[in-house]
Amino acid sequence: MLERSWKSVGKTDIGTIRKVNEDGYLDCSQDGMWCVADGMGGHAKGDVASKMIVDSLRDIADSNSYPLATQQIMQVLQDVNTRLVSMASEKQAVIGSTVVVLAFDHQFAHCIWAGDSRIYRVRNNKLTRLTQDHSQVEELVQKGLLTPEEAERHPNANVITRAVGASDELDLDIVSDVRLDGDKYFLCSDGLNKVIDDAEIEQLLLTTPLESIAPLLIKTSLERNARDNVTVIVVDNQQSLEIVDGNENIHSNFSNLDDTLPLSR
Repeated sequence: MLERSWKSVGKTDIGTIRKVNEDGYLDCSQDGMWCVADGMGGHAKGDVASKMIVDSLRDIADSNSYPLATQQIMQVLQDVNTRLVSMASEKQAVIGSTVVVLAFDHQFAHCIWAGDSRIYRVRNNKLTRLTQDHSQVEELVQKGLLTPEEAERHPNANVITRAVGASDELDLDIVSDVRLDGDKYFLCSDGLNKVIDDAEIEQLLLTTPLESIAPLLIKTSLERNARDNVTVIVVDNQQSLEIVDGNENIHSNFSNLDDTLPLSR
């Protein structure tokens, strides 16, 4: 029997400008699932959209056991998308949110997302981004028309091309990463990476105790006058144990205001 031994910490903050925290996060460590949702600023009820995502994912975690199926997670997000589109049509406004979900099974870490919230992994002292932003500037970077540095300063840096609730059809991406003992996974809303770059994130993840990482990142973002809501989750995939006939054996798993806007099509 596999004894799950990962640990996680999460934290969110309203930032220095906004009056409402439209970010939401879910830390279901016991079920191997974590989520960050960033409600679209400047639109009606972005906080409602992110809360609906978080609450709906919590419901399946409460009613199912580890490991949660990726198809079930994706179906929940599709159902939320349908509900948000229906709400928006009544109000004649967009009600949406980005989402990133990290889900563990016995061998893999699955990343599911829409929008520009991110998931990173630290392995062998190196930070790697596992998600690719669904944003207008990221498309230009991929085409070679912008450098990543130019994209950060681009006037359309806040325009995303996918989000839950932004269109009738929700297009989710998923990547699966073999999960190894000692890996750290890091989820964040774009309010964090707008003020702290990847090199700084890497250094903090490598040198800071797990329980201090999220508070320190939030504190640093506030000191830099974060204009958006900021949310972070850190998951430490520690060495797991396999219990066989009462004996514990080491088991390796090879296993301006920064409003986010949907792109008008």
